Amino acid sequence: MPRVPRPVAVLARSGLLLAAASVVIFLCTAALPGDAADTLVGGRATAAELDRLRAEAGLDDPLHVRYLDWLTGGPGISLITGRPVAEVVAERAAVTLALAVAALAVAVPLTVVLAWAAVRGPRRLRQVVNAVIVSGAALPQAVVAAALVAWLSAAWGLFPPVSMLPVGEPPWHRPDLLALPVLTLALPTAAYAAALLRGAIADVVDRPYVRDAELRGLSPGAILFRYVLPMVAAPAARLLAVNLGGLVAGTAVAETLFGLAGLGELLVTAISTRDVPVVQSVALLAAAVVVAGLLAADLVAPRRHRQAARP
Repeated sequence: MPRVPRPVAVLARSGLLLAAASVVIFLCTAALPGDAADTLVGGRATAAELDRLRAEAGLDDPLHVRYLDWLTGGPGISLITGRPVAEVVAERAAVTLALAVAALAVAVPLTVVLAWAAVRGPRRLRQVVNAVIVSGAALPQAVVAAALVAWLSAAWGLFPPVSMLPVGEPPWHRPDLLALPVLTLALPTAAYAAALLRGAIADVVDRPYVRDAELRGLSPGAILFRYVLPMVAAPAARLLAVNLGGLVAGTAVAETLFGLAGLGELLVTAISTRDVPVVQSVALLAAAVVVAGLLAADLVAPRRHRQAARP
């Protein structure tokens, strides 16, 4: 049997993973108690009227029919507002994208610094950094947000405590309004990623070619960027992909606390109103971001690994 090329195998695996994610998302939304018909009528409709609304929305169709309709029919129409789901998601995506990209821009270098310091710093510094990593990864976003508001807004007056963007203004035009929610997302993400990445870095720095580089007098920075980071590219890229997907779907706390209308806040609202097409679209978008990141990691990381292994 001819061997399947690696890119084809990776693409096939990613497609299967995304298909499995769509099944899980659909089953989870189908298991939610109640439906959008109950929300629309607010308990003031007769049983016959509820049955009519459910039939018009397709809520009474068998599960497999609803799943196939979702796959073949696209995002569909919001059951609550009657607007196209793609239009609703596109309106909110700019805010969440700006938050996620800015949070990653802060979290990625901070992750590298924390993980490297936790492994290669002086002994006292390693103890402090490891304590910071563990405590930072364990803190809920709400606690981080409260601390940032207390320090950076109330005490020092650096940023406004509420981040409500003017209507129609792109979020990147007001970086002062994004600072606190970005830090709320970036700090726990960096601590969590550093906690996972420090083990991989500790394994790499014990390898002979790294010790040989130290004996040849290379600086710690050169060793980090030339030998260590390329060798941990695969786990780091996968970790980055998962964190990016988590940021896309997990901005609900930051967006709610700081008054930002993004995908996270939209997801929370859609779940509470049982607006299933919106829930499914936002959740599948987050899953697609994770799968795309994992795909890129699988395709790129082995090449970087081979390049790093060269003397």
